[in-house]
Amino acid sequence: MTDRELLELAAKAAGIELWPGDAWRMITPRFSGLLLKDGATIWNPLTDDGDALRLAVKVGRMPELIRDGSGVFCGYETKRNCHSPIIEKFGDDRMAAIRRAIVRAAAEVYRNRTTEEA
Repeated sequence: MTDRELLELAAKAAGIELWPGDAWRMITPRFSGLLLKDGATIWNPLTDDGDALRLAVKVGRMPELIRDGSGVFCGYETKRNCHSPIIEKFGDDRMAAIRRAIVRAAAEVYRNRTTEEA
């Protein structure tokens, strides 16, 4: 799954309204994301700590550090009420791993919600 697809699913999970049509914007390779409905705000919790924290709060998925310090996990419930973890290993950037775990968990929350409704 691409970063863009992850962001789109995470936005849906959080009820974030995007620009109608194609909301993806790439200003520079390091500054890209989804344009919000207001037409002025780029949203990207993969790169922005504030966006990631607000997403975690909206979908109720707070990340936890793995006890040995090797990474972070962020859980979500499946349609069978099983707790499934998203695990991101720490590389050079711990905050990037935390943000990605939050976005991946939010995307899974949305995917599982739509699967349950089908």
